[in-house]
Amino acid sequence: MILIFAGSTDLLSSRRTSRIIGPLCRFFVPTVTEETIRLVQMVVRKAGHLTEYAVLAALAFRSFSGSETSAPGARVPGTTAMRHAWLLSLFYAATDELHQAFVSSRQGSPWDVLLDAFGAFVGLCIVRWWARVVAVKRSGS
Repeated sequence: MILIFAGSTDLLSSRRTSRIIGPLCRFFVPTVTEETIRLVQMVVRKAGHLTEYAVLAALAFRSFSGSETSAPGARVPGTTAMRHAWLLSLFYAATDELHQAFVSSRQGSPWDVLLDAFGAFVGLCIVRWWARVVAVKRSGS
């Protein structure tokens, strides 16, 4: 969460990341257009949203599930931990965008909150898939 907060300052503003992404694009494709560079920059920045919130949700799930006892008859172990991890990620995404609204080189966006929530969902889907893979391997050996 500290890394996400730090990234929400001017440190990872669009102006600053363009200083890295633009030259990198030109290095690989010298004839690249400014429009393409802006598109690449947007894709990289939005992929960052997805990734950081997928990781946050996975880590939050790990934290919550460590102290959870499975309820009798629960179909999917850790469902409560997953719900809590997703809600924590959603709450943090909203407060992060609120924080960005007060940073002069940034802007808060409800669309980014939705993107972050989706990233958290994807992270939890990966965790759930991985847990099933591990369970199948354990039962097979």
